[in-house]
Amino acid sequence: MNKQTMFPTGTIQFGITPTGWVNDDFPDIDIGIPFGQIVSEMALAGFAGCSRGHKYPTDTAVLKRELDMRDLKMSEPWVSTYFTINDMYEETLANFEKEIKFLQEMQSGDLVLAELGGSSHQQPIALVPNAPKFNDDQWKRLANGLNELGHKANCQGIKMCYHHHMGTGVMTTDEIARLAEMTDPDCVCMCLDTGHLHFAGGNCLDFIESYSDRIKHVHLKNIRQDVMDYSLANNLSFKESILQGVFTVPGDPDGCLDFKEILEALANKNYAGWLVVEAEQDPAKATPLLYAQMARKYLKEITGL
Repeated sequence: MNKQTMFPTGTIQFGITPTGWVNDDFPDIDIGIPFGQIVSEMALAGFAGCSRGHKYPTDTAVLKRELDMRDLKMSEPWVSTYFTINDMYEETLANFEKEIKFLQEMQSGDLVLAELGGSSHQQPIALVPNAPKFNDDQWKRLANGLNELGHKANCQGIKMCYHHHMGTGVMTTDEIARLAEMTDPDCVCMCLDTGHLHFAGGNCLDFIESYSDRIKHVHLKNIRQDVMDYSLANNLSFKESILQGVFTVPGDPDGCLDFKEILEALANKNYAGWLVVEAEQDPAKATPLLYAQMARKYLKEITGL
């Protein structure tokens, strides 16, 4: 291992999501930046890959050509599951199969998913008080469904990584632990999202220590602590929290998370895979390219990569 780098050369790739440019959950958080500019600015900032966004071409051949021209790879699509609500099993499976095909056609990336049955995060309501609490039957349906999907992904050589998420039934550390206990570690990997974990009261270093063998994908999301505290105290919705500026990128001095210690903990556990910068911000207030460059410069400074 090169002493100048935190991770062995070739073991990790830095990606970024388009949520700093345009928001998938709330498409009206948008100042009109087109797809071509989004991915060009990602490449200009020095990232190796990106996740999918709703402005991206739906034709995978076109999308791959556009990314290839900018030397970008697909890091992941987002996939929603609905095992905990009624009459959504077949639709969930069918959508999953589409995403497996998408990844095969893109020739790169992991599958990142979360259970959105009953989720409050896309609704104009208080985020945390209205997050669902699954009963025993819902937990069983979720675990069985995820094990089935994870097995399907494994058979195609694709890593399926569960994303704990604010406003969902797998949000807190206790809920994450229950999911981990009830699912097959060989089929259901974990996506650590540093911002969502902190927002939900968790600790990133504890998460890494507990689930290092299962963490196969990471979202690097920073938090403005004062905005988070205000959001929780005033029962803001997820959208309201975003517009208030709760999220930002690694390297922003306004953020509260120590990414050097988080990344060192991952490196010490021999993490290999995507490290994806994600910060849902209002592009009218936070210039997307500026924040992308800020994040990439900071990550290079602390990792040597």
